[in-house]
Amino acid sequence: MRLLRHLFAPEASGVFPAASLQRIADAVAAGEQRHRGEVCLAVEPALPAWRVVRGMIARERALDVFAQLRVWDTQANNGVLVYLLLADHRIEIVADRGFDGLVGDAQWRDACRLMEERLAAGEPEAAAMAGVGAVTSLLIRHFPRMTGDVDENELPDLPRLL
Repeated sequence: MRLLRHLFAPEASGVFPAASLQRIADAVAAGEQRHRGEVCLAVEPALPAWRVVRGMIARERALDVFAQLRVWDTQANNGVLVYLLLADHRIEIVADRGFDGLVGDAQWRDACRLMEERLAAGEPEAAAMAGVGAVTSLLIRHFPRMTGDVDENELPDLPRLL
């Protein structure tokens, strides 16, 4: 069953058309004006069949994507990847080591839950916006922008379609 979901998953561009991606990017950029972190949203329609057969789970793939997109490569180690695997309806959040001891698994899970609710309602853009909003709130709390801070946009704001 899982293999079939991955073989016949919808294209990410069909779920997130260009206008939707731009609205999400605008939300990321607006949030980054209020904190010093970096948010990256990545959407993957499906895993290759061989990865599904080998039992790769969304968390494992999210860790790969975190590295491939260099979300870990921010000056303050405060990059956050919000990863959505469409075929499995799974959301994973991977945060850089700057969050160690600041944000617990339960808080990241709450952000995922907000996204899951909107996805279940058939609202992918609203799901992405909810995730970006929840992550932004956490970043504002732990990495607020101070007067005089210059925003160095270290990661693209536009969601990545893998």
